[in-house]
Amino acid sequence: MPEIIMLDEAASTNTEAALRDPAHATVIACRRQTAGRGQRGNTWEAAPGENLTFSLVLRPQAIEACRQFEISEVVSLAIVDVLRRHIGEGLAIKWPNDIYWHDKKICGILIENAVCGGGIERSIAGIGINVNQVEFLSDAPNPVSMRAITRTEYPLDALLDEFVNEIVGAFDAYEKALDFESLHALYCAALWRGEGLWPWHDAVAGEDIEAEIVSVGPMGHLTLRLVDGTERAYAFKEVAAIL
Repeated sequence: MPEIIMLDEAASTNTEAALRDPAHATVIACRRQTAGRGQRGNTWEAAPGENLTFSLVLRPQAIEACRQFEISEVVSLAIVDVLRRHIGEGLAIKWPNDIYWHDKKICGILIENAVCGGGIERSIAGIGINVNQVEFLSDAPNPVSMRAITRTEYPLDALLDEFVNEIVGAFDAYEKALDFESLHALYCAALWRGEGLWPWHDAVAGEDIEAEIVSVGPMGHLTLRLVDGTERAYAFKEVAAIL
């Protein structure tokens, strides 16, 4: 069973989890996070006592280091499953692993892996979910919360249990099955802007482009096809969707 360690305050739950280095399925959560980290070096805004900010430690036994993006896929799909039970449809995964409701961000995920040889010694999934907060003060362009969508206030502790149990259950089941094709198909089907031409900023070329998603590779690399038919592959931080 997952163990949840609740802190009143922490700078970053991912940092706390790395320092404590606990057993598999241990969660470090906090009521108030003062320096939460997100993708691309961004910070994560979360009003104290209104949202979920936690880090889940996973210790893969079967997933190889060269396929570590599978962890991201499992975690993001599990979170979508829980959110869908509460707020219904309209959810999607924005590459690589943020969760959107329509064009608004409801969840941010930062996964940090410690690799040893060909294996993964430890994976820390840092997760921030907008739950009861309805007013956002940062310059984030598109936040939304569960409460803003449903007009319902959620009990945070029970909701945390639900998310953690879903993620750990999905992860442990995947480690036994290692059915990558089925997992990857579900992930690709859930992608935000997964079909059609959309605007992107290519940070490598320093230009804005219109392109469609072609594929996501085992290491999470994104391949886009431009209007002229040429294809470009990107690692994290090399390309960003334009809202």
